[in-house]
Amino acid sequence: MRVPILRFELPHWPGAKLFCSTRLGGCSSAPYDSLNLGDHVGDDPLHVSLNRLRLESMWGTQTVFMQQVHGTQVVRLPLPPEQAMASADACFTLEKNLACTIMVADCLPLLFYLPTAGVVAAAHAGWRGLAAGVIEHTLDCLAHHGSTEDCKVWLGPCIGPLAFEVGEDVRRVFCDRDDQAKTAFSETSQPGKYLADLAWLARLRLRQRGIMRAEGNDSRPSWCTFSQPELFYSHRRDGVSGRFAVGIALV
Repeated sequence: MRVPILRFELPHWPGAKLFCSTRLGGCSSAPYDSLNLGDHVGDDPLHVSLNRLRLESMWGTQTVFMQQVHGTQVVRLPLPPEQAMASADACFTLEKNLACTIMVADCLPLLFYLPTAGVVAAAHAGWRGLAAGVIEHTLDCLAHHGSTEDCKVWLGPCIGPLAFEVGEDVRRVFCDRDDQAKTAFSETSQPGKYLADLAWLARLRLRQRGIMRAEGNDSRPSWCTFSQPELFYSHRRDGVSGRFAVGIALV
């Protein structure tokens, strides 16, 4: 098994374990090569199952995957049997060795940890979910267990601000709500087109909830999924693409 080589370090949070896979170390064939964890992208289901088992073996935790729909629904883990395939874009748990897991192929993953309350969470934030409030919904759930101002947050890899082109409609969704969001958009040579900084927009939302410091993705190229085909899947780059995963578990 090839060992993932990341161009950044995961934080050390006593009491929690964080992981970020890459596309290396699995058994899927092109264009899903090789550690594809998405079961909804057209890959061989057997290969996906084996890859998920490899992920659990590598990180030593049970991983729970959701059907991510670019929304704001937050679920608590473990899921009851009737919700085994829940459609949600965020989850949290108070149980040990159960990983809140987000699949990624350009959208921004966020991991949360309230040490004093013993609760972890993960959220999937593409521009739609971010604009609709998936971060705020996740923090609202965590607030039932402790002060979110003390929450540790890590932002994982996503499409970077030199690659994520959007239209005026996307810019307006953010800027009409908050004038500060204008800083996250830079004009391109094409009228009505902008380059957007997802990580900066997420940090702005976090600061508005009293979380002034978040670790991880600082919008540098080393965090960009689009520009690193040897490490990360990217739907925007490839069209047909696998998914890597980011997760957190209590230990």
